[in-house]
Amino acid sequence: MSAARPAADAGDLMQTAEKEPPAAVKADPIILQVQDVYKHFPIAGFGGLAVRAVDGVDLEIRRGEALGLVGESGCGKSTLARLITALLPVTRGKIIFEGQEITAMRGRKLRRMRRKMQMIFQDPFASLDPRMTVGDIIQEPLDNFNIGSGKERQKRVQDLLRLVGLNPNFTNRYPHEFSGGQRQRIGIARALAVNPSFIVCDEAVSALDVSIAAQIINLLQDLQREFNLTYLFIAHDLAVVRHLSDRIAVMYLGKIVETAGRNDIYDHNQHPYTKALLSSIPVPDPTVERERAPILLKGEIPSPVNPPSGCRFHPRCPIARAPGICSEQEPPLEPHGQRDQMAACHFAGEA
Repeated sequence: MSAARPAADAGDLMQTAEKEPPAAVKADPIILQVQDVYKHFPIAGFGGLAVRAVDGVDLEIRRGEALGLVGESGCGKSTLARLITALLPVTRGKIIFEGQEITAMRGRKLRRMRRKMQMIFQDPFASLDPRMTVGDIIQEPLDNFNIGSGKERQKRVQDLLRLVGLNPNFTNRYPHEFSGGQRQRIGIARALAVNPSFIVCDEAVSALDVSIAAQIINLLQDLQREFNLTYLFIAHDLAVVRHLSDRIAVMYLGKIVETAGRNDIYDHNQHPYTKALLSSIPVPDPTVERERAPILLKGEIPSPVNPPSGCRFHPRCPIARAPGICSEQEPPLEPHGQRDQMAACHFAGEA
């Protein structure tokens, strides 16, 4: 059973005692900057070898937008999300959130910053403590940041449940009593509890059935419009990403290879890897699906322990010049194609 979301409660819900951010912060169109960020995981006993999970990423996220991040499994999407939310320390580089560098923050200053950024995790079953009631799970962030009195916190929990489409009387139930979609709604309510401005959705719908995933996506869109939230939306399903995102970034083997508006990435893509990803999307028309020829990439993804020289995609790229510039020089992420579109390819647009 679910309850309707009254607009009045939703509006009241996001009002907190936290001080308003400075006008300069509000006016800045860029809420998050990732500047040449690396994350290497050393392999013990292998003479200094390391897994280069994130290897020189530059990215900007604008206030109020949803940026989709796509790529094959193991390309570093979730690691980048954990670096952005300061759950992992960076090996090198800077992450600037609302004008402040968070990579150098420690202690109370980092704790205050974390209130402004939250995460919705991939697995709605593993991300909720089975020994805690739903009320305790959602109230825990309020307790951690000492927001409101006891009764105010209880009311806020009920308002949050109502906001995400659940019965506010479910506070005494445990996670195992809910379906996967309901658990993800609980995870969303927990993320909203401290009134963040930025939320990372780490494959938040990949573990759900298609119809349930559609409901969660619609809920995320409604919440974004109501509260001017900024999303980093990580997913494998490119159709889902196009529906939710304003811009899309494509990641391959620890690097961003293309960024563009959601329509430009589909209609005017410049990187051969982006083209291959898009060609893998099934078309819901049997006639069209039979006639089209998807791009089949050769080989496997190279190891992040020893990535290829030059362009990391060149061993699998259908247009690579090898030996040549593709195997010898790493292409920079630079403007190609449409406005605000960037690609890291020596022969962008030729595929």
